[in-house]
Amino acid sequence: MASIPQTGSGSAWTSRFAFLMASVGFAVGLGNIWRFPYVTGENGGGAFVMVYLICAVGIGVPILMAEIMIGRRGKQSPPGSMQNVAEQEGRSSGWRWAGNLNLGAAFLIEIVYCVIAGWVLYYLYQAAMGGFGGMDNVLAEQKFNGLLASTETMLFWTAVGLVVTGFIVYSGVNNGIERAVRVLMPTLFALLVILVIYNMFAGGFDAATDYLFTVDFSKINGNVWLAAVSQAFFSMGVAMAGMMTFGSYLPKVISIARSAVIVMFADTLVAILAGLVIFPAVFANGFDPAGGPGLIFQILPVAFSQMPGGYFVGLLFFVLLSVAAITSMVGLIEPLVAWMQETRGVNRHKASIIIVGSIGALSLLSVLGYNTLADVQILGKGLNDSMSYLSDSIMLPLGGFLIAVFAGWVVSRASSADELNMDNGLMYSAWYFMIRFVVPVAVVVILVTGVVG
Repeated sequence: MASIPQTGSGSAWTSRFAFLMASVGFAVGLGNIWRFPYVTGENGGGAFVMVYLICAVGIGVPILMAEIMIGRRGKQSPPGSMQNVAEQEGRSSGWRWAGNLNLGAAFLIEIVYCVIAGWVLYYLYQAAMGGFGGMDNVLAEQKFNGLLASTETMLFWTAVGLVVTGFIVYSGVNNGIERAVRVLMPTLFALLVILVIYNMFAGGFDAATDYLFTVDFSKINGNVWLAAVSQAFFSMGVAMAGMMTFGSYLPKVISIARSAVIVMFADTLVAILAGLVIFPAVFANGFDPAGGPGLIFQILPVAFSQMPGGYFVGLLFFVLLSVAAITSMVGLIEPLVAWMQETRGVNRHKASIIIVGSIGALSLLSVLGYNTLADVQILGKGLNDSMSYLSDSIMLPLGGFLIAVFAGWVVSRASSADELNMDNGLMYSAWYFMIRFVVPVAVVVILVTGVVG
């Protein structure tokens, strides 16, 4: 391999595999395994899946390529990279605020996300200690509601997740993130495949495939499109600052286009496989697929209690979910740490402690949103729903729009062609046309129609 250029933070991936595992680890998380199934259930099953695939390929990939390209060319955290690239092109340094929007989205998402990760770790502990033997619908609902009612329990497991994530980020790009994802991501894929194969013989599999792949076009509307583009951005890590930061550590010899396609394919594959893990249990036990955020926590323990070898299957599933949660949290926290190193002049260790500590303190709001502050409404939504709507449905599409405009209209064609270095000129021309004309318009239309709807 050619010598690896250093970024503003003095870090770089040691190989293409390391970058891909970190990027896939960031993209493949609770967004795929926890969020995708219940959002699919709330938005029409196969109709949503079809729209999601269109958004992932037609909108997500071009923006993902642009985001990685900007990071590699700017070689800093998102605000610094966008300012550097803008100044290289003779444009306003004010574009750094688009990078700040990405950082803000990552920070807000992590405040809510780390609490959900705490739920996962709590259920992993429960699975390891005794499994879910004797669990029925009533007991499962009581257990989940009991977790939401216990501020202390949620805070404890939220802290555990943040400490583990903070340790990985604290240890650095090579000694922390690379070492973790090289083991965790192959493990996640292996566990997911094992569970899908198990479900093929456990019942409910045919109903799940019909639900996921049969399209009812009457269910497609503006809200479904907004949910799909939000899910594509959320699950692929678009406009969350992580991919731009990871791109700043990327050697020039590694293909951005090929890497983006691999990330999209892996991300989508995991989302579909997650549906094939969860929906068979949903239909085999007569549950509602539109069960909301608590879907996997209330349904799967019942399914595990009723299946042969349920203790081991349940343990494997929550190990899988824990891996997904931690790797995504790493991708959300790393850009915030890189930004603090650049702007405050502190070292990685101190920056990691400050960022993780800040998120941990603010996560109390999210925890209380499930009990003490459950009645607090912001524009007709609960506290956590409001934060999630702002980050997922407003900030991510808006951030993606600004990245597309920046890559298509601020970065010159010569600069983007040089950075992307695509062998196929036709493919580059297709990307350039999409990022300039199709993607920005599509995102604005989806954002406006979805919000108005």
